[in-house]
Amino acid sequence: MCQWTNDSQRLILEHFDVICSSPSYIYDFALPICPSSSWLHQYYSAEFSHEIKVVKRVSAGWGICFRTASLDTYSSSLTCWKDTVAVGLDSSCIIILNAITGTQMTTLSGHAGSVHSLVFSPDGILLVSGSGDETVKLWDMQTGGVIKTFMGHTERVSSVSISADCTTIASGSDDRTICLWDVLTGESHHIIQQNDDVRYVCFSPLDSRQFISISGNKIWQWDTSCQQIAPEYDGSCIAFSLDGTQFVVSKGSTAEVQSSYSKEVITKFHIVNEDIYHCCFSPDNRVVALAAGGTIYVWDITNPDPHLLETFTAHTTHIYSLAFSSLSSLISISGDRSVKFWQIGASPTDPVPADPKPTPLASAPVKSINLQAKDGITISSHSDGVVRIWDISTGLCKASFQTPAKDSHPMDTRLTDGRLVTVWCADKKIYIWDTEKGELLRTVEIHRGNVWDLRISGDGPTVFGICWESICAWSIWTGEIVGEVTEEGNGPGVTYLLFLTIDGLRVWGWNLSCHQVIGWDFGILGSSPVQLSETSRNKPHLDFIGGIREQKILIPGVQDTVTGKVVFQLPERLAMCSDAQWDGQYLVAGYDSGEVLILECNYISY
Repeated sequence: MCQWTNDSQRLILEHFDVICSSPSYIYDFALPICPSSSWLHQYYSAEFSHEIKVVKRVSAGWGICFRTASLDTYSSSLTCWKDTVAVGLDSSCIIILNAITGTQMTTLSGHAGSVHSLVFSPDGILLVSGSGDETVKLWDMQTGGVIKTFMGHTERVSSVSISADCTTIASGSDDRTICLWDVLTGESHHIIQQNDDVRYVCFSPLDSRQFISISGNKIWQWDTSCQQIAPEYDGSCIAFSLDGTQFVVSKGSTAEVQSSYSKEVITKFHIVNEDIYHCCFSPDNRVVALAAGGTIYVWDITNPDPHLLETFTAHTTHIYSLAFSSLSSLISISGDRSVKFWQIGASPTDPVPADPKPTPLASAPVKSINLQAKDGITISSHSDGVVRIWDISTGLCKASFQTPAKDSHPMDTRLTDGRLVTVWCADKKIYIWDTEKGELLRTVEIHRGNVWDLRISGDGPTVFGICWESICAWSIWTGEIVGEVTEEGNGPGVTYLLFLTIDGLRVWGWNLSCHQVIGWDFGILGSSPVQLSETSRNKPHLDFIGGIREQKILIPGVQDTVTGKVVFQLPERLAMCSDAQWDGQYLVAGYDSGEVLILECNYISY
């Protein structure tokens, strides 16, 4: 019963939005792709195999990001009080989310600019916001209305804080001032001038008369009469524990936890190659979370020698803020326009059956994936130059090969004419490699700048490359150009194009600027490639959508070409793949984690 409850909760949270609109999604799509180690997967595989087709290969464990809430615009501020999360948007609104389900409960409107800072009062009744409209607002969380608006800054308000007794608000601004506001009267009774933009202000949880600020990578300590109470010192971000007895301060890529009373360093840890942008304590003061670039690091600080508990990497861009909602739940926002909910202590993978032919598991990001169902395989090419062949009937790795294509982009591998061929681009050359023999077949000089996408054709020994304002096709065996489309000639839409599908010598790409599918037929002997319409694609009734490499614009899925209805999409935790393909039966995807997903999709009903 406990296993059933835990698995069911995770299943519902990961598919919450879709289930709310269509409960049947649980049985049609969610259950078939639940992790292979879960009780639900094993139970439905054994008991209901005639009703629910369980996929051949999927992630082994539930993963540590159990919920992702997508936003329509960018966000840069986040605060949390118990199960209530407030997120400030560039659209000037504040959205209130439930910390357990991730669903939006209400929207607060009133600012005329981006909301750059948010903080709850200690009792959660009040919310303070700072905005690009140069104002500070105090909100009543019970009614959602504005209690007061504080005006006086001449540039955007980048940080706000409210004292523990809820009598004073501090605000820092790009106008290089700190203002202290009386909550009852709305008046600014003190202003502190600084020599740089004020990036952060925060009251001490222990003393409502003391607060800190950060400007110019210096940390300052003040009292509410605007007297500096200690010498300034270096630091880029700082956060107090909930009870105020400790604080964590970062200096570049190093963080220290200090006692609020003695200023003694309790523990110290270091992040490699990244500066720390944000930090916070867990409610019990046992864990510190740090954001550096697009990665979150979670440290156990209960011992002088700190222990790294987790590393979260699902965000695709810089993380702006994070906060604990409970002892084991962390919430973060990023420039990728998402709010992510993390489970601390969850195992991302569980034991899986041993491979009968042991091969090291993929760890480097997948650069390309090729599905060759007629041969019963899919082929993944990884950024460390490793090529792996996967059995689509078992999901096991059959073989792996090392190529010299380490850190090369683009890269692709395909079984063609009985030979496993890998192609990659470097130094304005295309390298064509016999993967099984481990020998270079030939190199091809590129005369139209760098190649930013490269694909081997599905039929015939041809490699296609997208250069600046052109698409070129070369023979794998001779290296000669066998076809070319140019922007000036017969190739409108070549610029900003990425390959979508290749069917023999017919090529379709997705144009990022006009958001259209554009295709050409390179198989017309003795003539230039002919431009095709999207309707000329040989589509089945159900068609693959998304999976555009690198840009990650669309969520891979399957669409009914008659009604336009999307009948299947990968869930949030699987959607951000680096490459994906579908042949009408199998959908395969490769990820930056190095994992390969193989789904058998012929069970889809609609």
